[in-house]
Amino acid sequence: MEKAIIGKKVGMSQIFDEAGKVIPVTVIQAGPCTVVQKKTEEKDGYNAVQLGYDDVPERKLTKPEVGHLKKAGDALKRVLKEFELDNYAELNVGDVITCETFNPGDRVDVTGVSKGKGYAGVVKRHGFAIKRMTHGGGPVHRHQGSVGPATDPSRIFKGTKGAGHMGAEQVTVQNLDVVQVDPELGLIAVCGAIPGPKGGVVLVKSSVKKLIEKKGEAGVSNNPQKASARVNPQKASARNK
Repeated sequence: MEKAIIGKKVGMSQIFDEAGKVIPVTVIQAGPCTVVQKKTEEKDGYNAVQLGYDDVPERKLTKPEVGHLKKAGDALKRVLKEFELDNYAELNVGDVITCETFNPGDRVDVTGVSKGKGYAGVVKRHGFAIKRMTHGGGPVHRHQGSVGPATDPSRIFKGTKGAGHMGAEQVTVQNLDVVQVDPELGLIAVCGAIPGPKGGVVLVKSSVKKLIEKKGEAGVSNNPQKASARVNPQKASARNK
């Protein structure tokens, strides 16, 4: 079942399971989110719901934003995001979605904006190797070096790795386990790290990857030729020659 919610990254911690094993987790303040709009296939061409998160004063919103949000009552929200949920038909404008949507054991994808690193060189940004630290290397040990082509094509190809702005981009971490859900505090603990700084807005939704459970170990083949080879290895060696 497709589930989703908007939240904030609280920070990282650790939880001990019943066997005493340490589980590194990231705590997310998930919701509450309000359904501020419902898209329909007849009117918009697809079915989806728009969720709003994080209350904000009216003076910090534009007039079009206030007009749009007041259609859902007094839910003035800072963050809006659309989701195509399986229980679309059950949701109505004004409904509230909480962290109880998820249960321990669920697998989720978490999307956020990574921390900005500023302008970075090729060693930090792309993992390039540095030059040899020998005499005569000069002050260019971490420089990229020449990448200019000759007369043909006489330009740098798009996508060539180089120095530049690092971080501050949308990142999705897939297939994280929901370890714990606290309805009283509205918290979700997921195993592992998620993108963004503390307080950064994140989107939590059901994982797009579906794990296929193994049906058991492979059995013995019913092929009579393979069976004869298992009984008499000489036959197998004879066939392989």
